[in-house]
Amino acid sequence: MLDRYRDVFKSLNFHEVRYLVIGGIAAIVHGVPRMTLDLDMLIEATPDNAQRLLDAFLDAGLGTAALTTADSLLATPITIFKDRVRIDVQTTTPGITFADAWPRRFTIEHAGQQVHLASRQDLIASKLAAGRPVDLEDVRLLRLADEEPPDTGPAR
Repeated sequence: MLDRYRDVFKSLNFHEVRYLVIGGIAAIVHGVPRMTLDLDMLIEATPDNAQRLLDAFLDAGLGTAALTTADSLLATPITIFKDRVRIDVQTTTPGITFADAWPRRFTIEHAGQQVHLASRQDLIASKLAAGRPVDLEDVRLLRLADEEPPDTGPAR
């Protein structure tokens, strides 16, 4: 699932974009067995960061980034980029703020690239605030994973 976005993450890192993966992909990485067809991300909503994001998307081959500006991106809570991949960029999202969530981010390495995700607790807060049935099911499964005892290896 992350393989589809390898070039995007490489470019986001190169351009030093401050973002957090949220939504379905974050839920999957945090252990929820589900499918998703897009990448949802929350960005730091500053003019410089928005411009770096657009530059990163263009460098990653997402030509639709040329159809908007940093100011337009910041003027709306969500901008959808439909290209060879779909990316939903949010400047705000229910339940969390970028400023609060960034220090708690969960960073993984995938295909040699760092990928910044919302922490499990921030993802839960965001999904609870969104309140859609799919989000509430993700919350149930995220909480269930928190309750599972750790795997201690084979029984003796």
